[in-house]
Amino acid sequence: MSRSKALQYYVASRLLLAPLQLLTIITIVFLLLRATPGDPADAILGGRAPESAKAELRKQLGLDLPIWLQYLNYLGNLLRFDLGTSITSRGQQVWEIIGQHFPATVELAVFSMLVALVVGILVGTLSASRPGTSFDLGGRLFGIITYALPMFWAGMLLQLIFSVQLGWFPNSNRFPPNLSAPTHITGLYTIDSLLSGNFSQFFTSIHHLALPSLTLGVLLSGIFERIVRVNLKQTLKSDYVEAARARGIAEQKILVSHALKNALIPVITVLGLTFASLLGGAILTEVTFSWPGLANRLYQAISDRDYPTVQGVLVFFGAIVVSASILIDILNAYVDPRIRY
Repeated sequence: MSRSKALQYYVASRLLLAPLQLLTIITIVFLLLRATPGDPADAILGGRAPESAKAELRKQLGLDLPIWLQYLNYLGNLLRFDLGTSITSRGQQVWEIIGQHFPATVELAVFSMLVALVVGILVGTLSASRPGTSFDLGGRLFGIITYALPMFWAGMLLQLIFSVQLGWFPNSNRFPPNLSAPTHITGLYTIDSLLSGNFSQFFTSIHHLALPSLTLGVLLSGIFERIVRVNLKQTLKSDYVEAARARGIAEQKILVSHALKNALIPVITVLGLTFASLLGGAILTEVTFSWPGLANRLYQAISDRDYPTVQGVLVFFGAIVVSASILIDILNAYVDPRIRY
């Protein structure tokens, strides 16, 4: 099979598996929500509300129907791209909630991923290029510690140090409540402030974004550090690297131009998995830093037993993760032909 045919077959197989992956996520979310303790009627009306009022509310929400019929109705709504209506936000559509809160999550995720990549690759490269030294030991400890630290604990600790004690960064919110937020264009405050030419708003947005994105990014950077360190060590022992040394090429040029380029190929694969971890970590980070993103809104919906909002947001997140996974797999197949069968 030719290279182009193999790539087309691989891409087609990944695209065909995507609906099954998404259906699995939808089914698990639907069943888990109804298996957990608690009643949306109690969350909305309160535990002391008359039982007749609760029964009427369950009927309005369709919760009185058999679970298989609720599932089929939900799938039918999803096929029409209808994520439902929030039951705790005065009839607000779930799509409106996503549009309102998702830009904040995107901004946090992008900056956190940049921090994770830069820190992880730098520490991993420094560790692998100096085996057996204190740099190597420090890189290993960095990877273990950042991977093992609980996100919420690290966030609260950094808040206490850099916000409360030192006062370097704000400890909550996306923008000062006493100032006007950037004019809405994309929903990303850093981009909107630049497009509006307001650099004061841009630096204010960066100031509020710095601590949560550094917290999430540094804790995720350990994943990239370990991958880069392990693969770069193997690459530096390969035959073509030894041949480059024999030709008298400078060690720094060998590291950057030959070894590091090939060692970064597995990083592409891990990007998709890390993106899922990023969304999970964003929930804890947004709640800890009171960041008004979609993950924080999801946490509120879970607390309120808001079935439509929880289902809609999780399906939305699931679609993003599945799409990112497919994109990363296709990109990795294009870069590295060995993964195609």
